[in-house]
Amino acid sequence: MVKADYLFLMTDVDCLYTSNPRTHSDAQPIEVVSDISALEADVSSSGSSLGTGGMGTKIVAAKLGTSAGVMTIVTKSSKPGNVLEIVKYLQNIQEGSSADSSGSTDGCPIDAVPAPLHTRFPPLEHPMQSRSFWILYGLTPHGTIYIDQGACGALQKKASLLPAGVVGVDGHFGQHEAVRLVVVEKLSPSSLNGDFLQHGQEPKEVGRALVNYGSFEISVIKGHRSTHIRSLLGYADSEYVAVRENISFFHADDGTGSPGYASS
Repeated sequence: MVKADYLFLMTDVDCLYTSNPRTHSDAQPIEVVSDISALEADVSSSGSSLGTGGMGTKIVAAKLGTSAGVMTIVTKSSKPGNVLEIVKYLQNIQEGSSADSSGSTDGCPIDAVPAPLHTRFPPLEHPMQSRSFWILYGLTPHGTIYIDQGACGALQKKASLLPAGVVGVDGHFGQHEAVRLVVVEKLSPSSLNGDFLQHGQEPKEVGRALVNYGSFEISVIKGHRSTHIRSLLGYADSEYVAVRENISFFHADDGTGSPGYASS
């Protein structure tokens, strides 16, 4: 949200490798990762085996940074001078006449000084807006709302979430709190009683939302038309469970367990 140009992840290794360099002599450094979802690196290690937090943690952090439109770079913390050298190196690439947006070094001048070992993750071409990023990653979800495929499709087309599209609720949360949005297969009216968790396709988290009603209220109005809210609750603060501006979807290549749905 500060609109930084670079995010440096300072660790105890120089960069990411195709495998653990401490146990595999043929491990090769990875300089640029243009597609995080297709990263072919050894993420099985944990802790300091491949750096503080493990390689998997670095990749998660890089996903957050690139989703926000920030070039994310992994390099060695014991060499803080690397930061300035890498920035100068990247500026040379950008100034090169044949530089491209993929993060490759094709446009770097031939006589340019090589950069210190590092791995960089170019930002997404269409990064999330600050509010969407905040809803997805800046707030702790206090519960889960299960929605059917029809509701999910409508949300993808910028519609707001109606109670009719809600299949179930889990957790205890209040009005305006953040919740997970999970798509499930609505097989029959009995699915409103929780049977969807035992039958049909596996539930998949697709995004997050700030809700207009608390968990108890949503459990009462789920599956009903908006015109029934007042008769069910005795009041109607909104016709929507969540308005579209308060709903954010994960990017298609996000590895957080969400399926391929576009961000808001």
